[in-house]
Amino acid sequence: MSHVVKLSTVEDTREFGRRLAGLLRAGDLVLLTGPLGAGKTALTQGIGVGLGVLGDITSPTFVIARVHRPDPARGGRVALVHADAYRLGDATDPRAEIDDLDLDASIDESVTVVEWGEGLVEQLVDAHLRVRIDRRDDDTRVVELDPVGGDWARRLAALHPSPLSTRGAGPADPER
Repeated sequence: MSHVVKLSTVEDTREFGRRLAGLLRAGDLVLLTGPLGAGKTALTQGIGVGLGVLGDITSPTFVIARVHRPDPARGGRVALVHADAYRLGDATDPRAEIDDLDLDASIDESVTVVEWGEGLVEQLVDAHLRVRIDRRDDDTRVVELDPVGGDWARRLAALHPSPLSTRGAGPADPER
């Protein structure tokens, strides 16, 4: 069952990421998809705040991946690996480039968030969370969380709805 959330502002997107971080643990893989400017990095910034990691979270488009270590002073409990596979789509073999990043070497002890990674990184773990973000003309975002295997569905059920969210099965309905 999908979990659909409507977010009015970029700040709401960051706050939702912070709340989502409360469900995440070492070994988790989160795949973010959506058009340019939809809010993938803003969501990851919120996840970073929620995990209490060091460093500013910016789009890793040119460096491909960044590791943010936990900051005990911020209550940090697990590292965040933030990767962006956008530029890998032009590669002859994007999966080989993903392998070169050695994401599998840190997957067990970190939360790994990969922008544009669908079809490239799912094999790293048995279960993952697919997050689709769409930005509407009025700048609201519709976020669809799709659990794939494991205990993701149970964990998402614990994500208490806020005034910003709606729940439903199936694709995000713009009229919802």
